[in-house]
Amino acid sequence: MKTDLPSPQSLLDFAVEAAQLAGAVTLGYFNAQTPVEWKQDRSPVTAADRSAEEKLRERIERAFPGHGIVGEEHGERPGDGRVRWILDPIDGTFSFIHGVPLYSVLVGLEIDGEVQVGVIHLPALGETVYAARGLGCWWNGRRARVSATAELPGATVLTGGGKMFEKTGRWPHFERLIKTCGVHRSWCDGYGYSLVATGRADIAVDPIMKIWDVAALVPVVLEAGGRITDWKGRCTHQAGEIVATNGQVHDAVLKTLA
Repeated sequence: MKTDLPSPQSLLDFAVEAAQLAGAVTLGYFNAQTPVEWKQDRSPVTAADRSAEEKLRERIERAFPGHGIVGEEHGERPGDGRVRWILDPIDGTFSFIHGVPLYSVLVGLEIDGEVQVGVIHLPALGETVYAARGLGCWWNGRRARVSATAELPGATVLTGGGKMFEKTGRWPHFERLIKTCGVHRSWCDGYGYSLVATGRADIAVDPIMKIWDVAALVPVVLEAGGRITDWKGRCTHQAGEIVATNGQVHDAVLKTLA
């Protein structure tokens, strides 16, 4: 980062505070019979999604009026071309509308094309996993590290379910991975990636992702000692697919999915 920006620690602190403020907004709608609307892509959206993103944008615009912002619900506001906040106010809206507390607020900060700060805040669980490049990954104030699992038969693999794999024609690839790994669970969305970063799971895989789904995850997984790439092994937050692991099993996962 260049000297005309706040320090990485200051940016991380700000991102955590903003995510937690937005999370508090979502809790006011959680398990409260909040009406659900359906977008053209058949994904759900609620007033909680929109209100939480408005809170994030308001906070960012007040603190950093020159920064760009892109969010799932309210589109993109161009900024100085160098710094952009990437927001998903509720990652896991299906969980949210069913009263399942595994949804998250995702906040990523992109500087000069690279995501430098990431926050996964889980409001209903009271957990926050957060990282900045070079500062490590943290979980509610304590250092977070990926697991030490070294082989796929001993690994736990997470995903959001089989339909997206079927939709993309990738179910046979993922089925092969499930059969190779020791445990498969559908703990998905940002929550699943927080489990990888904190060593509670070994692998998370998704075949369809948007930039706001991925951006916050990248520094979190990397700073926890893991790897996060597309299915071809490229570390990017702009791919339409993602694989995150503890690093030790990453190449084996990519080979199995190939």
